[in-house]
Amino acid sequence: MTTPTETPAGWYDDGSGRQRWWDGQQWGNFADEAETRAPVATLNPATEPPTKKKINVLALVSAIVAAVGFIFACIPGALIVGWILLPIAFVLSIVSLFLKGDKKWLGIVGLIVSIIGTIVGVVVFLGVIASAANDAFGGGDTTVSQPAESEQPEEEAAEEPAEEAPAEAVQGSRDNPAPVGTEISNSNWSVVVNSVNPDGNAVVSEANQFNEPAPAGSHYVIVNYTVTYKGADSSYAAEVMLDLVTSTGNVVNGYDALVVLTDGMGLDELYTDASATGSQAFLVPDGETFLVRVQPGILADEAFIQP
Repeated sequence: MTTPTETPAGWYDDGSGRQRWWDGQQWGNFADEAETRAPVATLNPATEPPTKKKINVLALVSAIVAAVGFIFACIPGALIVGWILLPIAFVLSIVSLFLKGDKKWLGIVGLIVSIIGTIVGVVVFLGVIASAANDAFGGGDTTVSQPAESEQPEEEAAEEPAEEAPAEAVQGSRDNPAPVGTEISNSNWSVVVNSVNPDGNAVVSEANQFNEPAPAGSHYVIVNYTVTYKGADSSYAAEVMLDLVTSTGNVVNGYDALVVLTDGMGLDELYTDASATGSQAFLVPDGETFLVRVQPGILADEAFIQP
C-alpha cells in the first residue's frame, strides 16, 4: 500500500480485501456493511392503500334466512318451515349486531323481517284455524227452507192476510223469524223445530222427581227438535245449538235449567243421514215473549224461529 503522502484522496484497498478511504490527511475506517447498504424503501402511510373491511357474514346470513322464512310464513301449507327459520334469523341478527365487520345494517334488516314475518305467520295460522273450524263445525252458509204449505182451504187462507215483513228483513232473521217446522240447514246439519211448549212446568215436574220447580217469576219452555247429520263420517248432535232470545234481548241457554226430560236430546253420535229427536228445557221470565235461535254447527250462522 502506498504511503499517505504519496496517496491522493480516495478509496484504497488495505491489502486484506477491505477498503479504506484517504482524505489527504488521514485514513478513515471502512464503514460497516449494514451502514453502506441502501436504505430499504418504506411506504408513506398517507400513500398506503386502505385496508378492505371485513364483511359481517352473519348479518348477511340472518337477512337471507329471515327473507326465506317470511316467504314460507305467508304460505298456509308451509307455515312450519317459516316458524323454524324466523326464530333462527332473529337470533342470528341479534348476534351479528355485536360482531365486527361492515354492513351491519343487514343484521337490522334480518331482525325487522323476522319480527314482521312472525306476525304475518300468526295471522295466516289463525286464518287457517278459523277456516278449518268453519269447515268442521260450521258447514257453510245456513239456509232456511219453508215448511210444506198447510192443507187449509184457499178461501180461509185468503181471509187471513199475512203480515208483511220488512223488505230488508231476510227470512229466518230476528226481524223476520221463520215459523215452526222450518228446516234450518247447512252442508253438515239439518235442524227442524217440531214444537214449542210455552208452559212446560208440568212436563219438567213429571219427567224427574229431582227436577227443581221454576223459580218465582219464571217458567219452563220446552222445545222439541230434530237434527240430521249430512256431513262425512260422523259427528255429535250436541254440535247443534239451540237457545231462546227474549223480547228484552236476553239469551236463555239450555244449560241454565239443569233438568232431566224423558225425551231429552242426548249426545248421540250420528253418521251421514242419521237423525235424532229430543227436547230441551229453557227457564224464561214470566211475561216475556221469545224466539228460538238455531245454529246448525258451532260456527254456523244463526236463524230464528217464531213459536
